[in-house]
Amino acid sequence: MNCDTPFRLELSGITKRFPGVLANDSVSFGVKPGEIHALLGENGAGKSTLVKMIYGIMQPDAGEIRWNGEPVTISNPNAARRLGIGMVFQHFSLFEALSVLENIALGIDSKVPSRELRARIGAIMDEYGLTLDPNRTVETLSVGERQRIEIVRALLLDPKLLIMDEPTSVLTPQEVEQLFGVLRQLAAQGCSILYISHKLHEIQALCDTATILRAGRLVHTCDPRQETSRSMAEKMIGAGLRDVTRSHDRALGEPRLVVSKLSTVQTDHFDVPVREVSFAVRAGEIFGIAGVAGNGQNALLEALSGEAPASEAGAVAVDSKPMGTADVSARRSKGLSAVPEERNGHAAVGDFTLADNAVLTARDRIDMVTLGLIGRDKAEAFAGKVIETFGVKAQGPGAIAGSLSGGNLQKFVMGREILQRPSVLVVSQPTWGVDAGAAAAIHQALVDLAEAGSAIVIISQDLDELLALCDTMAVINGGRLSRAMPVAEVDVEEVGLLMGGIHGETEASDAVPA
Repeated sequence: MNCDTPFRLELSGITKRFPGVLANDSVSFGVKPGEIHALLGENGAGKSTLVKMIYGIMQPDAGEIRWNGEPVTISNPNAARRLGIGMVFQHFSLFEALSVLENIALGIDSKVPSRELRARIGAIMDEYGLTLDPNRTVETLSVGERQRIEIVRALLLDPKLLIMDEPTSVLTPQEVEQLFGVLRQLAAQGCSILYISHKLHEIQALCDTATILRAGRLVHTCDPRQETSRSMAEKMIGAGLRDVTRSHDRALGEPRLVVSKLSTVQTDHFDVPVREVSFAVRAGEIFGIAGVAGNGQNALLEALSGEAPASEAGAVAVDSKPMGTADVSARRSKGLSAVPEERNGHAAVGDFTLADNAVLTARDRIDMVTLGLIGRDKAEAFAGKVIETFGVKAQGPGAIAGSLSGGNLQKFVMGREILQRPSVLVVSQPTWGVDAGAAAAIHQALVDLAEAGSAIVIISQDLDELLALCDTMAVINGGRLSRAMPVAEVDVEEVGLLMGGIHGETEASDAVPA
């Protein structure tokens, strides 16, 4: 890319204020044709606000946006798309009652016959190696599958600038490489790409330039190929990055969670139930479950948490007590906590305060209720402790959950469960959408919880996360679980193939490990 090439998109002095918050403070940078440009920063640094203004969802309070050298006002997303700007959202803009095909059709401005649109969707999915049924309604899809809709919908626009917000969260290592190949091909054809990701090794492998925001201000511009993941993370947080520390002589105890031939009922035509799943997690052990979204992860978490009780009490045991037919409250009373992947509406209620959200799951273990009355002081004190311990950027326990950025809400939800010190913790996507510093803090808290004697199950599409944290791991595909593998012996290529369904054996043996 020629250094003298003029910018396709240029921001000059962009400023955006909200009540009590300066989200963007005179931000200036440009993206050239054919450039893959990373936008980095902590949760709450102002990245999402900035790209929403580029896409016309919000308007800046000050500053100028130039497109191919000409000042423009991007009044709405339609205007952005007319310019040639496409966007893949981290938080999805989808209608749950409509099908995949209908949602994609609504996202493109020209009317395309259904048959032609199906063909174009199929071609895009073939390129990316993604699987998605155009006839499925969005309400039946996992978070990962919903993200695939956004990717396909944006690429159908043949954009001149493509904004991608955490696009690889649900892909196997092989699919990530395929995606990167397509992005490099788009860039070679002159498409500009503005790429947001907390996976800094991806930034190093893919991007030409990185712009780093901190507290709404641009603090660094660098060549990520000349940086390390650590150096970029430290530029983001403005301080040294803490390493996750763990005891090397840690002894594992007796099994605290034992799952025996657990199967779930298919609740709708598109649901992926789990079938004959067996595994055990010992005191002090972190057990990881890898897999591409939509392979039974949600059904497994619901069966373990008690949202969808099993038909046999012995299918799930907590500290030797059969709990398979028990509901959520009964399992929580025995020490099992769970965090689902969808933080908005499932793990937390967006219209409730953080203190109220703390009451929802911690009222008994933190002793918030006396004679049937909720102790507001206790609820606010516990929520405040979560905010402080996990660095949640919020205006106190009275802040509305829906007002937090996605990453900060994730920190709150994770902290709320970890600080209850459960004997068994089952969590799906523990660091979904959080920055490197926050991810390290969550990882350390999980390690500390395990070393205190808890058994932890992590369901994640982030293979690097599982390899860094877990003692043992398995792969879920088509609702079946592979054999458990010590992480020290894991072959990444094999795991990637298992995640993609290319294997000879995914079923675990009938034996439950001791």
